[in-house]
Amino acid sequence: MKIVLYTDRLFLREFIMEDAGLMLDLNSDPEVTRYTLDPMLDIEQARKVLEQIILPQYALNNFGRWAVHLKSSNEFIGWCGLKYRPGWDNEIDLGYRFKQIHWGKGYATEAAYASLQFGFEKRGLTHIVGRALPANTGSLRVLEKLGMKYRGEEVLEGLLHKTYDAFSHLLDNKPDIGRQA
Repeated sequence: MKIVLYTDRLFLREFIMEDAGLMLDLNSDPEVTRYTLDPMLDIEQARKVLEQIILPQYALNNFGRWAVHLKSSNEFIGWCGLKYRPGWDNEIDLGYRFKQIHWGKGYATEAAYASLQFGFEKRGLTHIVGRALPANTGSLRVLEKLGMKYRGEEVLEGLLHKTYDAFSHLLDNKPDIGRQA
């Protein structure tokens, strides 16, 4: 297991192919994928996402979406991390997805802040983007708690998104992370 980041309550590690069951479990909850619009139908789809989307990012970009676990129990609670999106102006996207039972506990903000810090401090990135559908108030609240700046609304892949920007100076003002919303 390759651990990439530690926070006060979490650790983030690289996914491996054996995590397909964890991905399927997470993405089989209709509430988890309500605003991402990408439910996972079976274990083969989970393997395909890992093999073709998640794992290549580690080798190509030296970052990616990481499995998030509670330090206290080693429990897998979701994923968070950065993704290079060449078709979207070569931007780096901040993303996160957590099991419903762990919503509202500050884990998304904690993991997302650590991911931003990693991108800016360890990978020398200067700009990271975060997006969510307007109805996804939980994800929008995370982007705002991180101190990301609202850019506006954009239509991407046929859907209206609210877009936020983070620049490396964001780390000068650490948000209040690790608490319930």
